[in-house]
Amino acid sequence: MKKTLLIIGAIIAGIVLLSNVGSLIFFAISIALAYYGIRKFIMAETTGMKFWWVIVILIGFSMSLSNIPALIAVGAIVALYYIYKNWKEEEESPYKDSSINWDKI
Repeated sequence: MKKTLLIIGAIIAGIVLLSNVGSLIFFAISIALAYYGIRKFIMAETTGMKFWWVIVILIGFSMSLSNIPALIAVGAIVALYYIYKNWKEEEESPYKDSSINWDKI
């Protein structure tokens, strides 16, 4: 029963992820823009340049925060990770058989 629920959850999370690939790419571009702005802000020497890089940082973060489908896709990625992790734990469990082997005890 648990494996069935894991498979159904993985299928749903995979569909959600595949349907939001385009917005996820745009999300990655906006985060890269914000990261580039932060790096340039740290290296800027004048106050005027720091001001413009803050504007670039704010544009990048506002683009990323306004992209709700990409945030849903990130949630689907996290869900797929936890499903994969639980699947591996279930396979490695020494007590996967519910019956007890009394001969070994």
